[in-house]
Formats: sequence, C-alpha cells, structure tokens
Amino acid sequence: MKKLLLVIISLHLAFASLAKEGMWIPLLLEKYNIEEMQEMGFKLTAEDIYSINQASMKDAVMIFNGGCTAELISDQGLIITNHHCGYSAIQSHSTVENDYLTDGFWAMSKEEELANPNMSVTFLKYMEDVTDSVLKGVEETMAMKEREEIIAGNIKKINDQATKDTHYTATVKPFFHGNQYFLFVNEVFKDIRLVGAPPSAIGKFGGDTDNWMWPRHTGDFSVFRIYADENNEPTEFSAGNKPYKPAKHFPVSLKGIEEGDFTMVFGYPGSTYQYVPSFHLEMLTEKVYPGLIDIRTHKLNIMDKYMEQDRGVRIKYAAKNAGVSNSWKRWRGEIRGLDILDAQQKKKDYQADFQEWVAEDADREARYGNLLDEYEELYATLGDVRLGRDMLLEVIFRNGIEVTNVASMFRPLINIYEKEEEPKAEEIKKIKVNIKKDLANFFKDYHQPIDKEITADILSLYKENVNDEYLPAVYEKIARKYNGDFKAYADRLFKKTMFTDEASALNFLEDFSGRSVKKLKKDPAWELFENFIDVYSDQLYPLYQSFNQKTDSLNQIYMKAQMEFESDKVLYPDANFTLRVGYGKVKGYEPRDAVKYLYQTTIEGIMEKDNPDIYDYRVPERLKELYRTKNYGRYEEKGTVPVCFIATNHTTGGNSGSPVVNAEGHLIGVNFDRAWEGVMSDLMFNPEQCRNISLDIRYALFIIDKFAGAGYLLDEMTIIE
Repeated sequence: MKKLLLVIISLHLAFASLAKEGMWIPLLLEKYNIEEMQEMGFKLTAEDIYSINQASMKDAVMIFNGGCTAELISDQGLIITNHHCGYSAIQSHSTVENDYLTDGFWAMSKEEELANPNMSVTFLKYMEDVTDSVLKGVEETMAMKEREEIIAGNIKKINDQATKDTHYTATVKPFFHGNQYFLFVNEVFKDIRLVGAPPSAIGKFGGDTDNWMWPRHTGDFSVFRIYADENNEPTEFSAGNKPYKPAKHFPVSLKGIEEGDFTMVFGYPGSTYQYVPSFHLEMLTEKVYPGLIDIRTHKLNIMDKYMEQDRGVRIKYAAKNAGVSNSWKRWRGEIRGLDILDAQQKKKDYQADFQEWVAEDADREARYGNLLDEYEELYATLGDVRLGRDMLLEVIFRNGIEVTNVASMFRPLINIYEKEEEPKAEEIKKIKVNIKKDLANFFKDYHQPIDKEITADILSLYKENVNDEYLPAVYEKIARKYNGDFKAYADRLFKKTMFTDEASALNFLEDFSGRSVKKLKKDPAWELFENFIDVYSDQLYPLYQSFNQKTDSLNQIYMKAQMEFESDKVLYPDANFTLRVGYGKVKGYEPRDAVKYLYQTTIEGIMEKDNPDIYDYRVPERLKELYRTKNYGRYEEKGTVPVCFIATNHTTGGNSGSPVVNAEGHLIGVNFDRAWEGVMSDLMFNPEQCRNISLDIRYALFIIDKFAGAGYLLDEMTIIE
C-alpha cells in the first residue's frame, strides 16, 4: 500500500506543469499545485485555502442542500448560491397570489426570512488520508464482494471513531477507483432560511434555451441565511435561533476582471469519468444517450405546450421541466463534444499503447494482459441493461408517469398489513400522516392532462427502445385489450384510477384498512407501478448491480495499471462530490469556424435578447428602467454592468453555486454552468473549448441593491473596491 501511495505522490509531482485541467484535493495543494497556482498569479498560500489550524476558505464553502455548493458572504451567516440550486425552495413558497418564482422575493429584515424544512448545508471540518486503514486486510487476489465487505467494516470503524462524542458526521470516499481513500468529517446545519431571490426573468433569464450556452446573461443566484443555536452550533429550526457566526467568509470584490486573470473555483463537483475505456464512451453515445434524449424530448414538448397555455401550470411544472431539460441538453452536448474530440479513437490509441506496455513485461502481462478484453466482453451486454434500467426509471420516477407516484405512496400501508395481521394503531396513524403530507405536496404541483399525455407517449417509447425481456406484464395487456393503442390504455387508466384526484386519494387513505389492500392492488395505477417495479427489482436492478460490481473491479485494476503506465504524470482523481479546487484563467474561446466568443457579457446583451413574446426573454420593466437611466451605481464598468464571464476552470455538476475567487481570494463570481461545447469534460477535457460560466458578483450586488432595494444586505458584506 505504501508503494501505491508513493506512486500517487510521484504522479502528482510530475504532472504539475499541466494542471490547467483537473479537480484537485485541497489537502494536497501545498505538495502538488500551489507553486503552479502562484506562477499563474495566485497571491495566497495553500494554507489560506485549506487549513485545520486556522480559518481558511474551506470554512466558507459548503454543500448546499445535498446537490450544490454555496459560500458565506457575511459574518452573519449570509450565503449565496445559484438560483437554480434554490429553485425548489423558492417554488415551495410560491403560489398564484405570491408568485416568488415570477416576481422574486426579498426579505427586508431577518424576521421576514422564510424557513425551509428539510434543507441543510454541510461544512467540511477536516479530511484525512485513511487508505491504509480502509484497505487493512484486503488482498489483491480477493473477489470484489469479499473486498467490499472488509472495506465496509473498516470504514464503519473509521467513521465511528471520527464522530465519537461529537455532533459531527463522517464519510469515507474512494479516490482513483478505490486505490486511495479519504475521511471527511463534516458539520451539518439544518435551519436555513430564504433571504432573497430575483424573479425568474433574471435568475433564469434565457431559460432552457440558453442553458449550457454562451454567451449567457443569467442572474443565476439566490441568497439564504444559516441559523444556529445559542452556542453557534447546528440545531433544528426554531424562532429563537441566531444567525450563524462563521470562522470565515469571502470578501466580495468590485474590482472586476480582465482576460487572463487567475481564477479559482472551490466547490463540490459531483461525478466525472476521465479514466474509463473506449467501450464506455461507445455505450453512452451510441446506445444509452439516444434513447434517453428521445424520451425526454417527448416529456419536454408536452410540458411546454401546457405551460405556455396556463400561468398556474407553468408555476407547478417549472422545477420539473428544468430538471428534465438539464440532462437532456447535456447529453446532446456530450455526444457532440466527444465526436469533435474524436474521443473514442483517442481512447483506443491510448489503449493500444497501454497494451503494448503491458506486453513488454511478464508480470504486467499476468496482471493486466486480459483487462481490455474483459472490458469489451462486459460492455457488450452492459449497454442493453443500462439502457433498460435508465429508460424504466424515466417511465416511473424521473418526472415520468406521475400517477404511479401517488399509488406508490401507499406501499408502506401494504407492507405493514401484509407483514402483520393486526398492526398497531399508532403505526398506521403515523404512516397515514406521512402519506397525507406527501399527497398535499404532490397535488400542489400536478396537472392531469400533462400526466395523461406523457403516459401514453413514454410507454410507447419504452417498448421501442428496450429489449423485449424487460417489458413489464402490462404490455401484454395493452396489446391484447387495447390492440397496442397506448393512448386508449392511458384514457382508461386515468378514468379508472382513484389517484388522479386528491380528494379521492385522501378518502381512500382515511378509510384504509386490511380490506383496502385488495382494492389498492386492483387499481390500474398501482398495477402499472407494480409491473414496472417487478421488472426493475427482479431483473434490471440485480443485473445492473452485478455489472456494476464487475465494472468496479475492472476499474480499480485499470486505474492502478494506468497510474503505473503513466508514472511520469500526476493524475487527479475523478470527482466524487468531495471538496475540490479547480484553477485556470479568464478566457474566451472559438466554438466553431469563424466564430469567437469574448470572455464577458453585459447588461446590453440582456436588452438585446428582450422579447415580450418569449417567456424566457421577458426583461422586467424595473431592469429596463435601470438600463435606460444608466442607474448602475458602483457596479458600473465602462458604461455598463457586467453580467457573466467564462474561464478555463474544470467544473461539473455539483459545482453549481461554487465561489469563483481572484488571485487575492476575493469573491468575483458564482459558478453556475459550463459552455455547451465543453460539457464532455466529465469524460474528456478539451482545453480549447471547456469553459465554466460564472455570474459576475457585481451583477448580483447590482440586482440586490438597485433592482430589489435590499441594499441593507451589502452592509453585512466585506466589500473590496
């Protein structure tokens, strides 16, 4: 194991000069990155970024609500993240009467801030290399299952020891496909309140049309506040809680940016797959993505049609539509970007060189000689299983057939009545209370015509795309009873089920007893749900898990082999939603022949896009007034207000909301997207076209101050002019 760690270290040292690409471990910056960062213009130290001995940037960066990043911008617990990261919270507070999505929301005092049940933020207290402890007792010859059992036991001991007698949480994450492990000890705060959000016409300006695109003019930010108990420690929501007093918050810079300036992104990138073989790219681009793009295109077309017709429906389906669209557009961009890079061929060329290196040594031949053949054999079948699994999830869960979600809410009642002849009344009452809450949340954002039309469409698409062996039993019924007419089946389903109406679902819930189980199982929505779940649990899930186990085993070996093969390079680990540093420079790019994109957009671009006839481009009148009168205040630069900028930082999902800092460590922007031409960076980085897109912090302050009239919030901040 020590030999392996030495290999990792030598790899980091050797590749430092090429570190424009990469998502780097903050604990290791002093050894492997800081010198290059300083050569690029960074004026601080590694200790200023990550330290356990003094307040550092890590103390101002957090996981926001389990999927994004956010950062502290005041000593009173004020945080900023993306509008799309706070979107579901903003929507949850919105009604037709108080439409915060459309009109925006600004608390003009702490008393007006809105609580968000189930929201949390997570701070890293410290991280530690625990590879030796995790792999204690693991042998190379072990089967993957045995290896995983030993590792799981070791990790539990590490976590228990790290959190003993504390209020912290802990997790151990694998790096380099299980060749290295780090412990992360965290502090989780649960009282998070909405302070402000611009209207969607600013926070989501350009909508799905501009998503993943540059030039961008989106004010993608929202503002929240962390509250703590009297000891400044995490606690559940209480009116008596106080604003959190952090050890560190980011100074906010009004100095602006120029092309070539150093930038650093500090956040929680989700997942990347830089070291997979060519077979993985082939599976995604030629089998899995086309099917998923097709089914989501149908969902979006149907949602868009109804959302354009009714403002209430637009509010209900805004978050759902955005969720469907996000990956739909990214998958299309990945296919295009990988094709431009000729990525599969690059992987094949690399594999040929690797195989030649393996053949030069008998020991390497014994360990790695059959590795690529095993990959090829595995991916030949994995593609069909992965497509079947993903398509099934698109039908039942991922904004698919919503009425089956209602039916599925009753599963706990079925389970308890089938498990116990006479379940306790308190247990039944508790389950019913939870289901009642779920029903209220569901029907608040439900429109039956959308669900009905999507149902017919995606049931048909599932049949067209997946192998027949993965068709649920309901398809035989549709063929026999409805002559294969999915629309006729959907008409009957929505006419007969009790789960398209909140009142009927609630009545059924209130009167639910042991006799109700039989009635529930006869409901067509439950039947549809159960048929798909049977295929998932009995076929696709076990198959997918089995393939995953085989893939994980091969990936662990292949990663170790690549590290030996490229022993003259530093390989950064794939993203795994742990705190990482990406650094680069402000820089434009050329997306295609004869087209050049500049590095910055301004308020002029917003006005150029203004189109009252298109929802995504309706500029608020107040913003137009500020533009006409040039009432820009101290956020003006060269007669305009900067809006967004791009840089060469390597980012991915999870980096949404990440702080973007300058050479002095001052906040200059909030990361929110990648340029479409470079979204393949999860799989292969293209330095010529991969660009992260950030909101210029001056535009956020301009909106808070001049547009919203909430300038009192700036009084909390440390402003650098």
